[in-house]
Amino acid sequence: MKKVIASVACLLVFVACKQEKKETTQTAVVEEVAVVENDWEVLFDGSSLDQWKEFKTDGVSDAWKIEGDALVYTPPVEGEESTNHDLVTRQEYTNFVLSLDWKISEAGNSGVFWGVSEDEKFGTGYQTGPEIQILDNEKHPDAKAGTTHQAGALYDMVSPATDVTNPVGEWNTMVITVDHNAHIGSVTLNGTVMVTFPVANEEWDAMVAKSKFAGWDGFGKYTTGKIGLQDHSNIVAFRNIKIKQL
Repeated sequence: MKKVIASVACLLVFVACKQEKKETTQTAVVEEVAVVENDWEVLFDGSSLDQWKEFKTDGVSDAWKIEGDALVYTPPVEGEESTNHDLVTRQEYTNFVLSLDWKISEAGNSGVFWGVSEDEKFGTGYQTGPEIQILDNEKHPDAKAGTTHQAGALYDMVSPATDVTNPVGEWNTMVITVDHNAHIGSVTLNGTVMVTFPVANEEWDAMVAKSKFAGWDGFGKYTTGKIGLQDHSNIVAFRNIKIKQL
């Protein structure tokens, strides 16, 4: 009888230890996932514009409004205001993965910049920040000007691999990676890799020299700069904006 009791006791200890080890392992997995998720910095989740301001100002005008979970730009009435309303992050970034959703209006045009400088000599984010194009490929004239002007392009430099944009009025998910250490960047749109391109090296300089930006003072020169959302005088919406520094 004593042997039976001893055996049962050992079995219970073994089961308890195994269960404790399992729970510890599960906790470790959860903690590891949490760490990975926490690598992302939320720039906009529909709750506030604390991470943003307009170019070379300290606030955000009424042109940008939060509607539900989206950030919507509506251009002022023509003749009412001529100020540029590019939106930029308050913080600067160097190497990063930027993820966001965008939705463009009919015949609309916008874009996402990086490496934006607010030096006094520059008037818009466009003058320093390379742009990933946002466009209605069906109805905006830029789509006819060449594939380097279509949605997902590194504007005026690298054409998108294909057109995977959703119809106007529907959301598109875009992921932009810029890694100056590895000298490479890329854009994924709706799960498809659209472009890859060199950054911060001789290949980049040669690419810029063949574009409309050749000779522009400061264009693509700031490896550390702000993320920008373009005012191109068309209605555009963004949501789920987050960034992970590399």
